[in-house]
Amino acid sequence: MLHVNVKTKDIKFSIPVPYILLNIGISILTSKVLIRHANKWSKPHLEKKKIPFTIPSIDKRELKTIIKELKNHKGLELVNVKAEDGTEVIIKL
Repeated sequence: MLHVNVKTKDIKFSIPVPYILLNIGISILTSKVLIRHANKWSKPHLEKKKIPFTIPSIDKRELKTIIKELKNHKGLELVNVKAEDGTEVIIKL
């Protein structure tokens, strides 16, 4: 399970994210339909700025393999960010 901890001056909370939600998110974000629509929606803006870019398709199997491997490293700290105003975000496995 992925643990997201957020601390501010006033609030401190933790969000547990089960691996099944990560797998569902990967399936949605790597779907060909979503990538096709994202390219279609971003195309007018990118053409206006003259930026030749398209969102590449992502291999779902590779991302799921990464998630599967991360399960073996419980306690690993992926993100630890502290802002100047005291806000802190920590993401651990």
